[in-house]
Amino acid sequence: MREFQVRLQSVQDVQEFVSLSTARGFPVIIRDANNKVNGKSFMEMFCLDLCGPLRVDADCSEEEFAAFCGDAERFLIR
Repeated sequence: MREFQVRLQSVQDVQEFVSLSTARGFPVIIRDANNKVNGKSFMEMFCLDLCGPLRVDADCSEEEFAAFCGDAERFLIR
């Protein structure tokens, strides 16, 4: 399991991130301090507290992870 943190600040950000996640052939789980949701579900994403950072867990290879991080770069918290 690999992980990184993102910040999603608008409905458009959530929609774009879900599109990126849906294009992946591996599970993408998003967590805030209290909840865990499917990163491929637009509706589930709104169960999270979007005011803070979100942790993304991806069950994938290192190459797949690098590609995912590259595509999601604008949302990454460094």
